[in-house]
Amino acid sequence: MDTNVFMDWQFRYYPTDIFSSLIERVDALVAEQRFCSPALVDEELRKVGTPELIAWSDAHTSIWVPNAEVLAAALTIQSRFPGLLDPKSEFDEADAYVIALAQLRDGIVVTQETSASEKRKPARPMYIPDVCRELGVHCITLQGLMRREGWKL
Repeated sequence: MDTNVFMDWQFRYYPTDIFSSLIERVDALVAEQRFCSPALVDEELRKVGTPELIAWSDAHTSIWVPNAEVLAAALTIQSRFPGLLDPKSEFDEADAYVIALAQLRDGIVVTQETSASEKRKPARPMYIPDVCRELGVHCITLQGLMRREGWKL
């Protein structure tokens, strides 16, 4: 799960006070150990997330995979795809870690990012979907996850 998925889920588009059943669905994925993210995403959430999202994160510590477990693979991705890094970012970015985790666990990346080719004026040459396509890692949006799981909210 990319940082923007958490932000879109709990704050922007699917706030938990309206989409309360979404919490139950995500909790079921967590219980099945099918919902995880690198700890670097948690670090990003603590910088940009709402108090409610941070509280949710604190209550779901099992989803955070230590950065050390994906560090080597993430560094390989960063060196192979330097255009993935945002030159304006003020802190470490989790993008390569998210992709590396999916790669290592034969998982699926869930992100709200779109490919550079779909943007009018992309700020950088590559985004998560671009790198996933190059590496053969399946990549979907939050809505794609909902459809894949057959959720009706």
